[in-house]
Amino acid sequence: MTLQTDGLEPNTPTYIFEASEKPSLPTLAVPLLEASDEALKGYGYLVDKPEDCRVEITRWPAQGWRPVDEGTGDEAGTTEGIFEGQWKGDVLTGRNAAVGGDYILGWSCDPQKASMEAATVERREVLLWHLNYHPDGGQLFFPLEPKPFVVPLALPGDDLKPEDVVAFWCDGTKGLYIHPSIWHEGIFPVHDHQRFFDRQGKVHARVSADLGAEFGCYLAVPLQR
Repeated sequence: MTLQTDGLEPNTPTYIFEASEKPSLPTLAVPLLEASDEALKGYGYLVDKPEDCRVEITRWPAQGWRPVDEGTGDEAGTTEGIFEGQWKGDVLTGRNAAVGGDYILGWSCDPQKASMEAATVERREVLLWHLNYHPDGGQLFFPLEPKPFVVPLALPGDDLKPEDVVAFWCDGTKGLYIHPSIWHEGIFPVHDHQRFFDRQGKVHARVSADLGAEFGCYLAVPLQR
């Protein structure tokens, strides 16, 4: 299935808004796979201990034919903090203290009907409106509570298509590391609230895709196996 952009140009999304500001749109079901090192090949891998995980840092790209000097362009290192996923009624919110970000990640129903006061439907899926990637480095999410979570991922490339996205179900006993330039969104807790230790590149470059604006659909990411 290839969805058309209808001539709309990609833009930088706003991350905090009322759900009702987003339109009702068709949804495209995302396959859900159980996370394993084999299934995650190309995307990243599972992590037993956060202290053993080295975050890859991508060297600053050359601007022309002169190369970046050896030993430079990748010295910013990493930043760390707590990423929180919090369900508020039908709305999934995220907060990343490592980079000072607050986000609306998605909804469990049509955003025109979604309530932040109380859940109005059984929480079976997240209707995802946005994806992003970090060209400067990888990212580690390690659960601070052993509860299951789901993360949508797609392989690198700016010509993203909705059907490129796959979701991975993690049982919460291990963390998840993703390579630089992997399309992703914040971690989706299966339960009401979950905290993660987050480590990522300190430059924190972010490239985004507003799925509704670009493709005229939301991605339906399952929360249940």
